[in-house]
Amino acid sequence: MSVQEAYAEVGRITRREAKNFAYGIMVLPRAKRQAIAAIYAFARRVDDVADGELPPEEKRARLEELRAALEADPVDPVFVALRDARDRFGIPREPLEALIDGGLQDIEQSTYRDFAELRGYCEKVAGAVGLACVPVYGSDDTEHAMTLGIALQLINIMRDVEEDRQLGRVYLPQDELTAFGVEELAPSPQFRELMAFEAERARMYLAEGLRLLDSLDRRSALCVGTFAGLYRATLDRIEANGFDVFGAKTRLSAPRKLAVVARGLLP
Repeated sequence: MSVQEAYAEVGRITRREAKNFAYGIMVLPRAKRQAIAAIYAFARRVDDVADGELPPEEKRARLEELRAALEADPVDPVFVALRDARDRFGIPREPLEALIDGGLQDIEQSTYRDFAELRGYCEKVAGAVGLACVPVYGSDDTEHAMTLGIALQLINIMRDVEEDRQLGRVYLPQDELTAFGVEELAPSPQFRELMAFEAERARMYLAEGLRLLDSLDRRSALCVGTFAGLYRATLDRIEANGFDVFGAKTRLSAPRKLAVVARGLLP
């Protein structure tokens, strides 16, 4: 398989599985767009294993196979594209391995004692994506790339409370559930108060992480700003719905997503 065929495949994966990423990267030059799609496709591969229905031991084995594939001669299109992107942009191995470590953690751990413990997990599964992407954007601001990744993961956690519960996972910190008097994950005044607290923290991380934009060229800044804008809009909808995340999953329509992109294009 040629490199361009591999990039075509990771592009299809991104458009099919990651609508927010797809809308964000559309504003990038072709080479950067392809590299970000390769990183996403790899992260998707890790998530699919960790969230799948295989027995835990087989999940661990599959994840370790993905780790080994980072250094093997690539044949799989995801790894063909990722190898070329790593060579072209200097994407380090460490954040890619951190994604695998996060997948392994999802197999081993289903609850988080406090926010410090949760943040460590978020650094692996989302901050690591920021660290992998930042050299593609042409920046070395790893601190704010990490913070922004954590912010987006915190919004994901709020959006996916019910979906994660069905997988046997509760990411909301246990000490905060207790502090707000939340005895079960269900609509209640206590749950809404907790989620309002979580939303405020996510917005603080988002504002701090967006300082990354100061180190980016215009098109890269527009890409990252679009990601952030889409996640902020999702958080706004969750909040407007009274933090009821137990029904249909909160999603933005295509017109609303395009409106976020359009706002970024305005001078």
